[in-house]
Amino acid sequence: MTNYKLKKSEIVFKGRVFEVQVDEIIYDSGNGGIRETAIHHGGAVMLPVTSEGKLILIKQFRYPLQKEIIEFPAGKLNKDEDPYGCAVRELTEETGYKAGFVKKLGAICTTPGFCTEILHIYIAKDLTPGNHNREEGEYGMEVFELTKEEIQNKISSGEICDAKTICGFYMALTSGLI
Repeated sequence: MTNYKLKKSEIVFKGRVFEVQVDEIIYDSGNGGIRETAIHHGGAVMLPVTSEGKLILIKQFRYPLQKEIIEFPAGKLNKDEDPYGCAVRELTEETGYKAGFVKKLGAICTTPGFCTEILHIYIAKDLTPGNHNREEGEYGMEVFELTKEEIQNKISSGEICDAKTICGFYMALTSGLI
């Protein structure tokens, strides 16, 4: 239920990853307001699980944070792209693995206070190794395996701080798929 009317809406920035929309609104009370929204096509996350029950993660440099972080393979959706296809593509692109079994765990709103990004989270099993096909900004990426306990410890210690990784891990854990 909304308590406002839209007076004016304008895209003020168009970038490669997102757009910025500025809306001028009028509340039912008569007061005005401004809402700034990052318009993002969303993304897909893949939780690859080995036959030994270990999870495959990556460590990569994230430019906005100016540091490396540990996370599950993921990528942004192209406009109107199917999230399943994106998740499968990113798994192979970043790790080289292909999956015989893929199931959607759910989706999360990353920052609903200002951004439209929704991340679709999948789990992958029956993995077959192969060659990765990384983008230029991913060349230094490391791929490694951790047990559930090791991931929980790294989350508790703050070494894993990536929200999609934490959410995806707990979605898989509570679903009984890991």
